[in-house]
Amino acid sequence: MARDVASLISRMTLEEKAGLCSGLDFWRTKAVERLGIPSVMVTDGPHGLRKQKEGSDHVGLFDSVPATCFPSAAGLACSWDRALIEKVGVALGEECQAEEVAVLLGPGANIKRSPLCGRNFEYFSEDPYLSSEMAAGHIKGVQSQGVGTSLKHFAVNNQEHRRMTIDAVVDERTLREIYLASFEGAVKQAQPWTVMSAYNQVNGAFASENGYLLTDILKNEWGHEGFVVSDWGAVNERVAGLSAGLELEMPSSHGIGDRKLVEAVKRGELSEEALNQAVERILNVIFRAVDNRKNGASYDREAHHRLAREVARESMVLLKNEDGILPLKKEGNVAVIGAFAEQPRYQGGGSSHVSPTRLDSILEEIRRSAGDAASVSYAKGYSPDTDEIDDALLREAAETAARSDVALLFVGLPDRYESEAYDRTHLSIPDNHLKLIDEVAKAQSRLVVVLSNGSPVEMPWLGQAKAVLEAYLGGQALGGAIADLLFGDANPCGKLAETFPVRLCDNPSYLNFPGEGDRVEYREGLFVGYRYYDKKELAPLFPFGFGLSYTTFEYTELAVDKKELGDQETLTVRVKVKNTGARAGKEIVQLYVSDVESSVIRPDKELKGFEKVELRPGEEKTVSFVLDKRAFAFYHTGLKDWYAETGDFRILVGKSSAEIVLQETVRVRSSVTARSIVTRNSTLGDLLADPQRAETIREWVKHGGESGGFFGMLLNNESEMMAAMMRYMPLRALVVFSQGALSDDKLDEMIAELNK
Repeated sequence: MARDVASLISRMTLEEKAGLCSGLDFWRTKAVERLGIPSVMVTDGPHGLRKQKEGSDHVGLFDSVPATCFPSAAGLACSWDRALIEKVGVALGEECQAEEVAVLLGPGANIKRSPLCGRNFEYFSEDPYLSSEMAAGHIKGVQSQGVGTSLKHFAVNNQEHRRMTIDAVVDERTLREIYLASFEGAVKQAQPWTVMSAYNQVNGAFASENGYLLTDILKNEWGHEGFVVSDWGAVNERVAGLSAGLELEMPSSHGIGDRKLVEAVKRGELSEEALNQAVERILNVIFRAVDNRKNGASYDREAHHRLAREVARESMVLLKNEDGILPLKKEGNVAVIGAFAEQPRYQGGGSSHVSPTRLDSILEEIRRSAGDAASVSYAKGYSPDTDEIDDALLREAAETAARSDVALLFVGLPDRYESEAYDRTHLSIPDNHLKLIDEVAKAQSRLVVVLSNGSPVEMPWLGQAKAVLEAYLGGQALGGAIADLLFGDANPCGKLAETFPVRLCDNPSYLNFPGEGDRVEYREGLFVGYRYYDKKELAPLFPFGFGLSYTTFEYTELAVDKKELGDQETLTVRVKVKNTGARAGKEIVQLYVSDVESSVIRPDKELKGFEKVELRPGEEKTVSFVLDKRAFAFYHTGLKDWYAETGDFRILVGKSSAEIVLQETVRVRSSVTARSIVTRNSTLGDLLADPQRAETIREWVKHGGESGGFFGMLLNNESEMMAAMMRYMPLRALVVFSQGALSDDKLDEMIAELNK
């Protein structure tokens, strides 16, 4: 229904305007009944609806209504499936409509800088392109149902330690290319109704009052049309926040923030026009939610549970399958060992904790899948509530394994190991899990390990297992999904969205995480995840993009539609993929771009495209990618824009970041000249590397300026030593070394000419 929002604002009192910019309570916006402005509800996500029951705790962490618990983002991203993520979003939107929720708080698009971050299970990837594509799919799905999303936590929220006060110090290129790029694609593609500002500071300013982030970049540069909401309790100074672009403070400040806004307007510290603009953005979203409300909406719980099972299957990653031990035959004696088989670890802790509509037992689903021809026995192995080793449980587990044909061992990270509000301090699984693997491996060589965890773990035991299935936090239907994969009713097709290091100290942020006091410096810069391992030539435990299948795939005939292109043109890349095995399966084809020679430091390669393709045995399909300027560009801090410099670029297509199977080279021509300003400290080598400036210098020498003889000697000297000296000689040094042939005034003339 069309509304004259401007007219409404003109009829609001100053107090009503200020009041609309903070919550009514923990989850609702304020109403202005006399003007027909309703209150709407926002609530936690992102992998399931977490709506608090009426009358539950005021902090809003417990006793939520039943909702479908889908796999968390760490697993979802391993599907590399845009369409599937969008289907999950649609289901979440339907559940929000059924519960009269206007905005679902998610998805989380923060980068996995360190595997220790306690909230990594809520985030998609270490790679900004993959993360932004997954987030965009999630947003599109939810908002297709007339429900808003809140892309979070903007920005540079990469640890839980001191998260409400920490200052994340990061250089501009790294900020743009890694941490903001993860949000940028999602905002531009999907226009989330809201964006949630982070708790932390970014380069000295709290994210909730960082005008560079909230207004200059998010609103003006990226064109975000919705409003910015604070993370709960993230507001530092309310007036500064609104001035910077933070429209809604949550939860309710019980009038404190409202009064500050009113007083600031009255004192002239805050313009009423700025307040009006904030109110307009909030009203547009409120009325959009009201106009899209589906009264009496419901959803099919069983259908959503089936979708959760499908998504979990697509997201789990087969990391090892020695001697083809998987898939298992549905016969013989199968030992199921580990308390997680009965008490599954299926989601993370904190504000995203969902009350599932139902929860699969892994053990029961294995029994159901194995059928009558197999005998399935069970041993607990450890207590999930402690790290203490129980010798009696170990003996029972070893004896059960010894009597079996194969042992399925369920281990990983208990709830207490990873959660919102704190980070991990190591990458190990509990001692009793480690000991269990050791004892069972002694009793049964045919050992399959299934991991339940929200982020990478070290695997000193990897050599003892024949197979490893990374199940992540698989949601409420994880039991059925695991059984489907173990017995071959489905073919594994997930690939890692993050690198698994051999040891924690291999991680690029190791020396600078979580910082000192309230300051953490991102000294690894651009080299996050696989970018670091590539550059260091350091082999990880499992590389980014890695995952096995029960079939095999062959890549052939990589082709590009042009060998040379301008930076305003697009490049179409095609490759043929064939299923060369005996089972139907899905392959995730990954495209990386490598700058052959750059004027700045760049990663060896960066992900710029991916497609998931389904193939029957013997079937072949052509997969296409379209690359634009951003696929070749870096962020140029001088231009304050993305810059694809002239030169050769390799197009790399492969099965993971570490397994590139085909490559082609293209040449890109830049339409922009990224020229630095010439100063007295500019070096001769840099100037001579610029063809236009080199020609200016040669012409100047040729026409015999007062210093021509001296310049000529420098330019024409064939001595390797002189060439090296000249390369790094600043212009100011010419005055001294010319012994009077070049004056300061002449040098200034030359600099002015070079800057034309």
